[in-house]
Amino acid sequence: MESMLNKLKSTVTKVTADMTSAVMGNPVTREFEVGRHIASGGPGMCWRIYNGTKKSTKQEVAVFVFDKKMVEKYQKFDKDQIIESLKKGVQQLTRLRHPRLLTVQHPLEESRDCLAFCTEPVFASLSNVLGQWDNLPSPVPTDIKDYKLYDVETKYGLLQISEGLSFLHSGVKMVHGNLCLENIILNKSGAWKIMGFDFSISSINPSDAEPKYSCKEWEPNLPPLCLPNPEYLAPEYILSVSCDAASDMYSLGVVMHAVFNEGKPVLQVNKHDIFKSFSRQLDQLSRLSPTMLNKIPEEVREHVKMLLNVTPNVRPDADQMTKIPFFDDVGAVTLAYFDSLFQRDNLQKSQFYKNLPKVLPKLPKRVVVYRILPALTSEFVNPDMVPFVLPNVLLIAEECTKDEYVRLILPDLSPVFKQQEPVQILLIFLQKMDLLLTKTPPEDIKNSVLPMVYRALEAPSIQIQELCLNIIPTFANLIEYPSMKNALIPRIKSACLQTSSLAVRVNSLVCLGKILEYLDKWYVIDEILPFLQQIPSREPAVLMGVLGIYKCTFSHKKLGIPKEHLAAKSLPHLVSLSIDNNLNLNQFNSFMAVIKDMLTRMEAEHKTKLEQLHSMQEQQRSMNINTSQTNQSEETKRTPSPGNQMSLTLEEKQRLAKEQEQAAKLRNQPALAPQSIKPATPSTQAKDLTSCLLNNMTSLGSLSLTSPPRPGLIQGSTISAYPSTTPMGSMASNGYNPTMSFQTGGQGMRPPGPGLYGGMATTTSTPNFGALTHNQGSTNTPDMSALDSLFTSNKPKVSLNQMAPPKLTPGTTATPWLNQFGSAQPSQTAPMQGAPLAMGGVTSGFGMQANPFFSPQNFSQPTAAPVMNAGGGLRHSSSINNDLKDLFG
Repeated sequence: MESMLNKLKSTVTKVTADMTSAVMGNPVTREFEVGRHIASGGPGMCWRIYNGTKKSTKQEVAVFVFDKKMVEKYQKFDKDQIIESLKKGVQQLTRLRHPRLLTVQHPLEESRDCLAFCTEPVFASLSNVLGQWDNLPSPVPTDIKDYKLYDVETKYGLLQISEGLSFLHSGVKMVHGNLCLENIILNKSGAWKIMGFDFSISSINPSDAEPKYSCKEWEPNLPPLCLPNPEYLAPEYILSVSCDAASDMYSLGVVMHAVFNEGKPVLQVNKHDIFKSFSRQLDQLSRLSPTMLNKIPEEVREHVKMLLNVTPNVRPDADQMTKIPFFDDVGAVTLAYFDSLFQRDNLQKSQFYKNLPKVLPKLPKRVVVYRILPALTSEFVNPDMVPFVLPNVLLIAEECTKDEYVRLILPDLSPVFKQQEPVQILLIFLQKMDLLLTKTPPEDIKNSVLPMVYRALEAPSIQIQELCLNIIPTFANLIEYPSMKNALIPRIKSACLQTSSLAVRVNSLVCLGKILEYLDKWYVIDEILPFLQQIPSREPAVLMGVLGIYKCTFSHKKLGIPKEHLAAKSLPHLVSLSIDNNLNLNQFNSFMAVIKDMLTRMEAEHKTKLEQLHSMQEQQRSMNINTSQTNQSEETKRTPSPGNQMSLTLEEKQRLAKEQEQAAKLRNQPALAPQSIKPATPSTQAKDLTSCLLNNMTSLGSLSLTSPPRPGLIQGSTISAYPSTTPMGSMASNGYNPTMSFQTGGQGMRPPGPGLYGGMATTTSTPNFGALTHNQGSTNTPDMSALDSLFTSNKPKVSLNQMAPPKLTPGTTATPWLNQFGSAQPSQTAPMQGAPLAMGGVTSGFGMQANPFFSPQNFSQPTAAPVMNAGGGLRHSSSINNDLKDLFG
């Protein structure tokens, strides 16, 4: 099986290649492009028919090619006779011009390999259509294999052949001589055309009323291509070597029989012994049985019988055949009228086109599309006929598929879209706009259809504008949104504002109201509603149109008007329109109903918004309270408790135990009693406050050493109830680092400043022994009464004179310990490190242990334990500590 397929494929390829090479050498290819092989026809089906186009104009043609290889088996004499016979037929056809004859576009051209000529576009030969597929491409084209003739096509086709014979017999005085199925060609529109004039016989006395024809005797020894088809020849041609117009009518009768009998002729002739065959069947022809004609329609059966009569004078002529009732079919008459349109005037054409829509539904689609449609579109060049032709074209378009519409109708409609006169063209297109938008491709809609609608909106005719505005809502859903927003709506608004016609203005508003649902909400709010405020007219119909647009926008679930727009623009505009004096009571009530609905919705929406805001504020306030409570609970959870000690590390547990033990000791110590100080007599003498302050504050340390011990710390400082831990394990709690000498309480080592309390707020300064020595060596006690005004009035005032150390009598020297070391400055940051306190609130050992020249074994001082107050902390001095707070903050 595979080998057979390969063999068939190679054969087809070889034949195609041979034909291509044969055609390429022919002069016809200089002007025409040769396409695919589509059909076959002519005497003996010897002509292959190809698609083709003219190179210069792209005009579609059919190329007939005869390959000379088909006659290689004959002798040279026979080959020459065959070639001459074929040439004669083509040349005769080229000279003849008639609608019923095949039209030659390019005359015969001969090359070494083939003969070729070009004609009008062709579908196939009648022989191909009826099942004779000789010399066709393999496989047979589907359109030929599946082609079935409709009754109207058969009737009108036979009528066309009869008219062609009438032209030959009466007009040209010629006998065709070989009328058969293979010499009848169906062009692309389905018309039947005559060709194959190879054996035609012209009259020997064309000027006489009775033409005479000389007939050649039948020569059975000639090749078949040199003889006519004997099955279609009249008996007298063979038996009496005579012929006339009646001989062609006999051939027409056989053609009619074959058409209704699947291509079979009346008699089967033995071509090898044709004389005996005709003699034997002559009696059969004279007594045709009803069974031989039973497939022929009854209304034409008798005429066929007459055409097949053996007596030539009994046969009807071609003119008589064209007038038989069989050809009075409505479809055949319609097709015949189309073929004779060029002979009609505009009035006759218009009447015919008006009645055509009644006939079109009765005709087969193929006939309408390929026969009637080309005739209709050819009338588009006549502007006066377009309004009559266009409805029929659009009616045909409704029955076509989208592909057929784009391929067969749209190219002819595109120029008509641009015609503005007569105005009926626009009306017809607008009435069929849904059809155009459904089947026209988007690009052509944008370039051809919509511009026509825009021109209709801008047309000077009010009737055109009204019709356009009334029709637009019916196809608005088919228009693309950008085109509607950017092109259609602006023209509708322009028509409304610029027209002087009340009907156009009202129809514009009605049109806008109907197409609102296809628009975007914010486009309506930003473009349509502001446009309503620009309309100057105050006619009641216009006002109700404006109200209708507001109502449609407001009530449509897809659109709607925001409450801000209602309050600021819509309601003020409607209220101003509602009190127009032109409105009647019902119209006023309509306005008020819409206004009340808008107010109700605006109230409900805004109330809902405020309630939501209030609810959100309450939720936020509740969240803040919950957050603060959560923070407090988290802080409580962070405080160590016996319940969560199980999660602490061993070091943390040990530190916690020490802190609790020391806190217990502090709570058990007795409280220290405060000691009052007698105020000194104020002095009115002006003093240098800065020098007094710096000199006398230095003595505060010595005051704490010489005065009775006072518990407490400087207010604002804090003392940890637990031992302090330092990063350096060797650093003492009094701020002294053996490896670094004096350790400051700030961010690093800092040398003592020029003043005693220059760095008091941020760092712990090193002792200033010089200041203490200087004060002890002074014999005058400074008066500090000038600083009394710095203390706040709500505290008991104690003058700084009373806090000064007692004077040293002359000759009395200071204590060696004091002369050597001076008083220690109280640290502001040392209490933050939990340093233990000595008497008078001074850091224990700051002036003693931190001094590198001091030997603790020689100068030991008892340390008084601090007293805890009722709150668990140290009780502060009621004088010095509070005064320092007021002075230094």
